[in-house]
Amino acid sequence: MTISSAMQAGVSGLRANGEAVNRISENIANAGTVGYKRSFASMVTNTAGDSSGVRAERGSAVDLAGTTQSSNSGTALAVSGKGFFVVSKVANDPNPANYMLTRAGDFKPDANGDLVNAAGFFLAGYSFGEDGTVSGVDRTTFGSLETVNVQQATLTAEASSAGSISGNLPSALTGPGPAQAPFISSLSYYTPLGERQTLGLSWAPSNVTPNEWTLSMSDAQGAALGEVTVNFHDSGELAGSPSGYAFAADPGLVPPAEFTMDGDGNIQLTLMTGAEPQAITIALGAVGSHGGITQFAGDYEPQQISMDGSEVSALSRTEIDEGGVLYGVFENGMRRSLYEISIAMVDNPNGLELLDGNAYRVTLASGDAVINTAGTAGAGTVLSGALEGSTVDIAQEMTDLIQVQRAYSSNAKIITTADEMLQETTNLKR
Repeated sequence: MTISSAMQAGVSGLRANGEAVNRISENIANAGTVGYKRSFASMVTNTAGDSSGVRAERGSAVDLAGTTQSSNSGTALAVSGKGFFVVSKVANDPNPANYMLTRAGDFKPDANGDLVNAAGFFLAGYSFGEDGTVSGVDRTTFGSLETVNVQQATLTAEASSAGSISGNLPSALTGPGPAQAPFISSLSYYTPLGERQTLGLSWAPSNVTPNEWTLSMSDAQGAALGEVTVNFHDSGELAGSPSGYAFAADPGLVPPAEFTMDGDGNIQLTLMTGAEPQAITIALGAVGSHGGITQFAGDYEPQQISMDGSEVSALSRTEIDEGGVLYGVFENGMRRSLYEISIAMVDNPNGLELLDGNAYRVTLASGDAVINTAGTAGAGTVLSGALEGSTVDIAQEMTDLIQVQRAYSSNAKIITTADEMLQETTNLKR
């Protein structure tokens, strides 16, 4: 190696260690940055002909997770395990090539309700259909993703079609004796326009036949619809469960309105709530089953009544579970799945390309991204109200800084020494 080559090697050392200082400075500056992954400069021997030296190759430990920190925001998210959130610079970006990966989950709703993090990147996910499922999406590309919005969802009216009644009727009130007052309750349902209406329910114990009750039903205007007579088992394993049903529609019921019942304990109503009739099925419980109406000794229990359907309602708040499902809780108390916040996986996270804003781009070295449901196929779960901290260790960075400083000084000494040797060589002619 010539004196000039030694000087060039020293210069390359200064350049490489200067880059290492740059990486250390960047790490220290981002010690408090959410989701930041520590970067470093690896020294690689660089040989060209008779010259030798060193160069700095930048790398990041993207596969290492930071410490999880709590947050007061319900839309602050962290990935517990492997994987990344998918983000874009523009809300609902139609170009799949513009989507990026990040672990920085400090998302907050903007003026439009779109979830965006501190770097200005919009969180992407899959929207649930009206049937409550995510379907028809390609999880090997970013093309089916949408920006997650926590304000614009509205619960449209849904007509009621099915409900159920369960609870206990006191057996001691039936049988020969004075007539007992019926137990009165009501059942609410929704019309196709979302109007809430009520069906009247009256349970009267028979004062003639033991273990027999009669349910009388009336519409929202109080007009009678029909009656159901229920007999109950009084012994054996089926004691307390219905032994049989009989029904009778009210004579004043005008078709197409109907009141019927099948052998499985399902009342089938047809109500005129609009120009077209509305069909509703109300389950009382199958014969021999304890899953619906029962009759045991003891007190009357207020009945548990459920009915589907809903009125038009605005979004009140959102909740996010570990599976990444964002639920909308509406003003009427109903809860509905709105988005699946999916987790992107790559074979080699350390091969991702680092971008501004603490985000990453998929490369050949990282492998293609596959978008999984959180908690499945190796993907981590989603933690709501949490943030992933930086992976920077200040003590380690300061130690590395001392080592790089020494290396930088040594390379500078090589240059000054080579300069002195060249000067001596020049002086040989004098």
